[in-house]
Amino acid sequence: MRSTGFRRTFVALSVCSLALAASGCGSGGDGSASGKTRITVNCEPPKSAKVDRGFFEQDVSAFEKQNPDIDVVAHDAFPCQDPKTFDAKLAGGQMEDVFYTYFTDAKHVVDIKQAADLTPYIKELKSYATIQQQLRDIYTVDGKIYGIPRTGYSMGLIYNRRLFEKAGLDPDRPPATWEEVRADAKKIAALGGGTVGYADYSAQNQGGWHFTAELYSQGGDVVSADGKQATIDTPEGHAVLQNLHDMRWTDDSMGSKQLLVINDVQQMMGSGRLGMYLSAPDNIPILVKEKGGSYKDLALAPMPGGKGTLIGGDGYMFNKHDTPAQIRAGLKWLDHMFLTPGTGFLGDYARAKKADAPVGLPEPRLFTGAADAKDQQVKKANANVPVENYQAFLDGNHSLQLKIEPPDAQQLYSVLDSVVSAVLTKKDADIDQLLKDASGKIDGILARG
Repeated sequence: MRSTGFRRTFVALSVCSLALAASGCGSGGDGSASGKTRITVNCEPPKSAKVDRGFFEQDVSAFEKQNPDIDVVAHDAFPCQDPKTFDAKLAGGQMEDVFYTYFTDAKHVVDIKQAADLTPYIKELKSYATIQQQLRDIYTVDGKIYGIPRTGYSMGLIYNRRLFEKAGLDPDRPPATWEEVRADAKKIAALGGGTVGYADYSAQNQGGWHFTAELYSQGGDVVSADGKQATIDTPEGHAVLQNLHDMRWTDDSMGSKQLLVINDVQQMMGSGRLGMYLSAPDNIPILVKEKGGSYKDLALAPMPGGKGTLIGGDGYMFNKHDTPAQIRAGLKWLDHMFLTPGTGFLGDYARAKKADAPVGLPEPRLFTGAADAKDQQVKKANANVPVENYQAFLDGNHSLQLKIEPPDAQQLYSVLDSVVSAVLTKKDADIDQLLKDASGKIDGILARG
């Protein structure tokens, strides 16, 4: 699952669709008639996202001016990657030369032999050594490098400072454990008037996604280290479901309406009727710009539990048919567009602020060392949101284990959806049996994989 929302004013970037594929969406060969090295790239913002589309076009134009021997052909559509067509594009030879992927795609693309090996060229990517090691590792398979991270997110707890104050809670001391989440949610729900203390997803695979995040926060995991067996029927798995059950049925702090998805929960938070829910920082501008929320009321804390957090994000991989010249050109393009602190599509905070886009959210946090220091310095200098509201998240994340989604994530989430929805809709749900049955189904999925 990816975090819903993205940088600045655009909710989700895009990818060349199959409809466009018929008109030449795929790999562009060695070069154009002018003798330039031609690369096709995807995830250009659509024309409907006018601000980000303009930024992207400006940056491509500047890159081509600096590199007159490279011709960049960008493709747009919605979303950046459609899981329903992704494999078909790869298998059909219609994928761009430099193509967008979620973190969870990396090993799969390598396994089906559709990715170019970047290892011989990686020294030419100036920024590579500055990227966080755990993010680089996601695109490293059997010691070879097959992709470049572009953004990363980690899950946390968004909460409403105004409701915390009304409930007699200290908004500068968000809950650090699930026991504290439960206690705070109960006090917030007691405000009445349709106020909900804590909300969670339980449909469209999103319940399984959040179950995974909550399991990580307790120190558990969905599958074994070798990826062959379910590991949800554990004390940690029971604790996740028991806590949800108790908040829903004993405390009545989760409201009566269940089978919620992300849009439902965002509407509740944006309207000021919800105290807390799990999300990544990129939800905050959506809550303000689309759901009626206020930056001053919205704050972010690290995942309760103190043991781990689910991370996700995206990056670019290279078509297996790319020539060495195209790989070198693509790496230069990534450096220019996304990987130079303070400049480019993701890093030009001064430009973003001028366009009234939010600057100062605590993620993505891609770099380390001097590169990270520069990125944070430029971001802070141009911040136009209350950065103090996110300090707890920044401070707390340092001590958490960062864990990506499990293998076959969407299939596993579908199984886990039914577990979470049962607990939230049936007071007498048998947690032991639910976890036992789900474990068997997950074992079957992993065996087929």
